[in-house]
Amino acid sequence: MADTEALVNQLNECAEKQDFEGAFRLVRENRAELDKKIRATGIRDALKKTTRDRLLLSFLDGVGFGESPLDESLVKLEKLVGFQPGALVLSKAWGLGKVKRLDYFYKRVTVDFKTKKNHQLTYAAACDMLEVAPEGHILVLREADPAAFEQMLKERPGDFVKEVLKSYGDMTIVRLEDICVQNGFVKAVNWKKFWEEARKALHQDKLVEIPAKRTDPIRLKASVEDYGDGWLTAFSHETDPKLILAAVREYVSQGRFKTATDDAKSKIADRLEFAVTAARNVDDALYARLASLVLELGFARPAAADMRAYLWERKRYISAASSLPAREVGAMIAFLADSDEAKAKLYAAVPELCFTAVAEIVSRFGSESACRAALGGFMKDTQAPATLVTLIVGKIEQFGKFEYADVPIDGKNIKVLKSYELWPELPPVATILTHAIALGEGRRGGETLKMQNIVRRLFGDRAWLEKMFKLLKPADQVLFFERFQASIAWDPSTHHTIVVRMTHIVPALESHLVKTEKKKEYARVTSLRSYGLRKQEYLKLINEDMPANVKRIEFAKSYGDLSENAEYQYAKDEQRVLMQKQTVMQAELEAVKPGDFSDATTDEVMPGVTVVIESAEGRKTYTVLGEWDNDVDRGILASKTRLAQNMLGKKVGDQFELPGAEGEVKFASIVEILPLSEEIRDWMKLPPGVQI
Repeated sequence: MADTEALVNQLNECAEKQDFEGAFRLVRENRAELDKKIRATGIRDALKKTTRDRLLLSFLDGVGFGESPLDESLVKLEKLVGFQPGALVLSKAWGLGKVKRLDYFYKRVTVDFKTKKNHQLTYAAACDMLEVAPEGHILVLREADPAAFEQMLKERPGDFVKEVLKSYGDMTIVRLEDICVQNGFVKAVNWKKFWEEARKALHQDKLVEIPAKRTDPIRLKASVEDYGDGWLTAFSHETDPKLILAAVREYVSQGRFKTATDDAKSKIADRLEFAVTAARNVDDALYARLASLVLELGFARPAAADMRAYLWERKRYISAASSLPAREVGAMIAFLADSDEAKAKLYAAVPELCFTAVAEIVSRFGSESACRAALGGFMKDTQAPATLVTLIVGKIEQFGKFEYADVPIDGKNIKVLKSYELWPELPPVATILTHAIALGEGRRGGETLKMQNIVRRLFGDRAWLEKMFKLLKPADQVLFFERFQASIAWDPSTHHTIVVRMTHIVPALESHLVKTEKKKEYARVTSLRSYGLRKQEYLKLINEDMPANVKRIEFAKSYGDLSENAEYQYAKDEQRVLMQKQTVMQAELEAVKPGDFSDATTDEVMPGVTVVIESAEGRKTYTVLGEWDNDVDRGILASKTRLAQNMLGKKVGDQFELPGAEGEVKFASIVEILPLSEEIRDWMKLPPGVQI
C-alpha cells in the first residue's frame, strides 16, 4: 500500500488534470490508509478539486463525508455516480425504475417506476432505497426484451426460476412465490401449476438443489460437482451434520455411490458416523434422517440397533416425526419397524404421533391383523385420536373393501357404490362420524387444530357428505344428522349451511330438523359510569387531539416539498386515524344508551345480573353489564364478550361453552342468577367531574 504522502501527491496530480474518476478510484483502492491519516472532510475537499461538474460537487456534499464512516460515504458516492439519466435502478418498494433526471441544486434524483412516475428522492433516500440494476437481473431482462421474457416464462419455467435465483439469491419456495406474484410474473391463481412444471424441470438440473422442507431454501450452485478427489478431500473435513447429509444424498442421487471406490465409501461412512454422533441429543429429526441413510447405504457403523435404541429412548421418534419432511417420515417408520415388537410399539404410539406418521403406519402395516386390532381399539374409545379419525373419514376406502359399479346415467357411466365392508376391528361408520363431529367442535391447538380444520373442510364438501350418507343405513343417517344438529360448538353460520346441505342430500331428514328459537336481542345499553368515561374520551378527541393534529400539519408544511416531507406524512396519517376514530365513537355514543339495569330480572342471564357458574375448576361469580362495562378484579363482564354472549338467555341448570386457552372444549353450568349488589351499583354510578 502506498504511503500517505505519495497518495496525497497523486490526488494533487488528479486535481491538476481534473481527473475525478482517477481520484475516486485512488481513494477507493486506498481508503483504509487514507482513513487513518486524513479526515473524511479532507478527502471530500481533495475530490472536489478534481472536478468543476456541479452535479459531482453536489454528490460530494450530499453523501455525508465526516458524518458517516468513510466506507459508507464512498459507497453512497459510487451509487450516485451510477444514477445517471437512463440508468435502470432497483427498489424493494417499487421494483425496476429508470433514472429520469438529477437536480444538483435541490440534491434530488427523479425516477420513473412502473407504478410511480416522476418520483423524487433526496440523495440520502436514493442511496438507501435504490441499487443500480445488474445487467442480468430478471427485471432488467423483462424490460430489455418482453417477448423473450414471456417465452421463457411459459416454455421454460425451470430456466425462469433459475434467473430469479440468480437475481435475488437462494430462497424458500414461499419467498419465490411472493417475488413472482408481487412482480406480476405469475398470477396467484396460476402459481401452483407454474411451480409444478418448474419443479419437474429443476429436479433434472444438476445446478439446482430443491429442499425437502418448504422452510429450507432452493439453492443455485455455481457449477456442477465432479465428485473427484477434490470433493472427497473437502467432504472428509466437513463437520456440519446437515451439510454432510445433503452432500451424501446428492452423491447418491447422481449415481456415484454405486461405482465409488472402497476408499470413497470408507470416507463417506466415517463422515456419516461423525454426523450421527453430532446430531445425538441435538436434533432428533436430523438423527433419524442420518440413521435411515446409514441403513440404506448398508454401512455397519453406527450399528442400526444402537440408532434404533436412541430413537426409541424417551420416545424421540415422536418429536422427530413431527419435524421431518413428509417424504422422510416413512423412511424412519420403516427403519424402526424391524420386528413385531417394534411395530407394536409404533401402533401403541398412534395417539401421540403426527398425522403423516399415522398415515405411514396404516399404509405400510394396515394389512396386518395386529395393526388393525390396535387401530380398532383406539376408534372404539370415547375419545379417539384426532389424527386417526381424520385419516379414516378422509380416506375411508383404505380401511375396507369397496366395490363400485358403472351405472349409465344421462348417457354417462357413473361409478356407484355397490357394496362395502370396513375392517371388522373398526366400529360402525356412524360411530366414526360421531368422532369426526366431536373433533370439529370447540377450539383446539397444535396438531389437533390441523386435524380439526381438515375435518371441517370435509363437512363443508358436498361430495364427501354424499359419500358418507351412502355408507349409512336410513336409521344411522338420522342419528348422524341429529348428532350434528345437536353440536353447539361449530361456527353457527357454517353449522346452519351444513345442516341445510344434509337435508338436500337426504330430503327425508327435513322432518328431523330442530326448530331453533331466534336468540333474544337486548337493548344496546351501558352503565352511567362507562358512558360518561367514553363521552369524556370523545370530547378530548374532538377538542384537543384533532386540533393539535391540525397544528402539526400546518407546522410540517413549512418544511417545504410535501412529497419528501416525513413530518407532514406522519401528521396526515395521524389525521386519518383520528377522523376514523371520531366517526366510530360518534356512532357508538348515538347507538348505546346509558342505564342502570333497573328492569333486569333473575329469570335468565341478561345484562344487569350476577351469575354463579360451576365448571371442572370450581365455582366462579361474574356480573354481566353493558357493552362498555369491564372490570376484571370485580368480575364485571361487558355484554359483548364471548363469555357473556355464551351465558345470555341461559337459565339455572343450563350448560354453556366456557371459553379458555387452546385445547379441549370445556363446559360450565349456571348455578345461580342474582340481582346486582350494592357494590356493583356504586361502581356503575357516574364518577365525580364526569358529565353525560
